[in-house]
Amino acid sequence: MGSGTGSIREMLEDLEERTLHPRAARSAASRGRSRPEEPDPERPAFQRDRDRLLHCKAFRRLAGKTQVFLAPRGDHYRTRLTHTLEVAQVARSIARALRLNEMLVEAMVMGHDLGHTPFGHAGERVLNQEVPGGFHHVVQSVRVVDVLEKDGRGLNLTAEVRDGILRHSKGKGNVLLKGSGEKALTLEAEIVRIADIVAYVNHDLDDALRAGLFAEADLPADIRRTLGGGRSERFATLVHDVIRRSDVDGGGHIEMSPDVHQALLALRDFLYARVYENPVVHDEFVKAQRILRDLWEWCLEDPARLATRHGVLPRDGEGLERAVTDWLSGMTDRFALATWEELFVPRPWSLL
Repeated sequence: MGSGTGSIREMLEDLEERTLHPRAARSAASRGRSRPEEPDPERPAFQRDRDRLLHCKAFRRLAGKTQVFLAPRGDHYRTRLTHTLEVAQVARSIARALRLNEMLVEAMVMGHDLGHTPFGHAGERVLNQEVPGGFHHVVQSVRVVDVLEKDGRGLNLTAEVRDGILRHSKGKGNVLLKGSGEKALTLEAEIVRIADIVAYVNHDLDDALRAGLFAEADLPADIRRTLGGGRSERFATLVHDVIRRSDVDGGGHIEMSPDVHQALLALRDFLYARVYENPVVHDEFVKAQRILRDLWEWCLEDPARLATRHGVLPRDGEGLERAVTDWLSGMTDRFALATWEELFVPRPWSLL
């Protein structure tokens, strides 16, 4: 800095203090990391976390992981990576309008799906059935950032970012974080939870229309009347509603109006019925599930073979099943399929 009166990080932390809402999370007031670190001279804590997530190996693998459609031939279908970028756009738009911490929501979003399996939710179902105690990508995402990245050292993220990653997922459950036992550390985590569903219902609907599963006119009239008749209009309705209804000054949660909230849930239910559980899509899911199940069983049959051929070994104090879970859940669709073909598809014999 030209003035020499402090670091760039301190200048940015002061900017947060002066411009963000009183209830916004401040980088300088973070609850900290599991392992204390010296502050960065240029970057506040949440920006540092965002950068760590952006540069980690698990983030790059999101480009090769299914969102809904398995190994699509078209170039314009979403992947876990493009989904992450769309969630970040929604979350930052809401955070900026409410004067909450944009950098924090972006960091949370960058890490929120790092633990997703190959083949989308089809892969997650298989591991949930096979892994002792079950499997959920949210828990795995936290394990990725805490343990697996950086050759077992983890990324040592702040408590606020880890909390946002842990709380983003809903399945068919509640979108809004209300009630006992559901309080997030920050309002920013609540934004990410809503931004995730706002992004995926819109882009999954867009991908389903592109795939010809149904037409825009097939959407229930109540949904179209409340949210709008096109992707841009639906996005605008949902984002504007969250901004208008969230009474940050009043000390409550991030909110939605009842009619828009119900329309969002109805759209999610429509997608479950017409896309996620569509027989055509489901048949491909079954094939993908067989790949992961075969790999799971092969890995557990012979630990020595697994270690020799693929270098998969249990970490200290952990069992083989944990190591296999980490390996399989970290695969891209392409790598899982190539590994399965190598192990289970016979090759013609040839003399070289």
